[in-house]
Amino acid sequence: MTGPNKPPPPSTIPGQKASGHDLRQLQTHVAKLLGRDSTRFPGAQPVSFTGKHLQELLERDYYVCEKSDGIRCLMYLTSNTEHQEMVFLIDRKNDYYLVPELHFPRMEDVAAFHVDTIVDGELVNDLEKDGSVTMKYLVFDCMVLDGQPLLDRILDKRLGYFRERVHKPFVRCFEEFPEDRAHLPFYVDFKHMERSYGLQVVFDEILPNLPHGNDGLIFTNRNTPYHPGTDPNIVKWKPPDENSIDFRLYLQFPPLSPSSSDEESSSTNGVITPHHELPALDYAAFPTFHLAVGMNNGQEARFSTMYASSADLTQIKSLGRPLDEAVIECYQDSEHRWRFMRVRDDKLEPNHISTVERVMESISDRITKEQLTASTKNIRMQWKLREKEEMDREKAIAKARGAATAAAGTQNGKQEH
Repeated sequence: MTGPNKPPPPSTIPGQKASGHDLRQLQTHVAKLLGRDSTRFPGAQPVSFTGKHLQELLERDYYVCEKSDGIRCLMYLTSNTEHQEMVFLIDRKNDYYLVPELHFPRMEDVAAFHVDTIVDGELVNDLEKDGSVTMKYLVFDCMVLDGQPLLDRILDKRLGYFRERVHKPFVRCFEEFPEDRAHLPFYVDFKHMERSYGLQVVFDEILPNLPHGNDGLIFTNRNTPYHPGTDPNIVKWKPPDENSIDFRLYLQFPPLSPSSSDEESSSTNGVITPHHELPALDYAAFPTFHLAVGMNNGQEARFSTMYASSADLTQIKSLGRPLDEAVIECYQDSEHRWRFMRVRDDKLEPNHISTVERVMESISDRITKEQLTASTKNIRMQWKLREKEEMDREKAIAKARGAATAAAGTQNGKQEH
């Protein structure tokens, strides 16, 4: 979580928000680049870590990185009709923000730039050593590069292409022209990833030294394709007491208590009329906080209620904004009560019931940091066995090809004689 010495995440996405026809055109072109029929937000979404994922880490290769406390967004590199470079950030609401002053040069020409490129990452605020705060976009996947879809490539390849063709020229450009870096709306870097058996390094070295807030870990399967929407091959782990769900909040206030003034009626031309057709509500009273989740066909259903102490209510009121029908993030306390964490301004919809059920399973399983780190020795051993098997297969294939080439050469020699 964001600690006392860590800056809060960016409050807004920098840039000019697209709308109307321009927005629809952008959404359509991104969908086309990804080979999708849907123009909805195409980012992959993780599932919650449960007990079965401990076995999954033993059987398959995963990378692990910290789960940043920031704004999840895609970055889309394109150009306009005048062939001018344009960079957009796409948030989870599927809004597009045109970000100025960004340039991603090509390897062969610093003046040329990349188009038809889609990257996945997170916008964070980093605390620098001098006490200043720098906004950064941390890349953790690449979906399309210069019009070439990478979704079916393994994660190493997807990130490798972006690193070599886009990020290295970007870094070199600002090494050559350092004065231009000060004008960047944010700097672009990579999310640091370790092999899954490097969990101890993540907990002991990476997390304590993070320059931004953190709320868990992300495990990504290195051998599976990029999958827009919920992806079972991307798994988020949080400490058991920090697992959370995004609900739709509905406030229910009690009716005003009857009083003599409420019971009075008014008379107009001898006709008696009540003051109110519906009972007036007591907005100064303590409301009931109803929590709803998403269902199929865009419907919602009441799931539970949120507990709020007087201190919680004071905190909620201090936000100074209406919360009825807002999407809020809640965690379950030791007494299994849902408690308020924050408003999710970056989301339009609450979690779907399928996601809620997976989070509830994660809460029930309560996989701890100690359980994760205790498994790293076996994770490493199984990873190395798979690695050796792959190397042996490649050697066998190379040997067979060499033998076939030698046999063909011998046969050709005989024919010549």
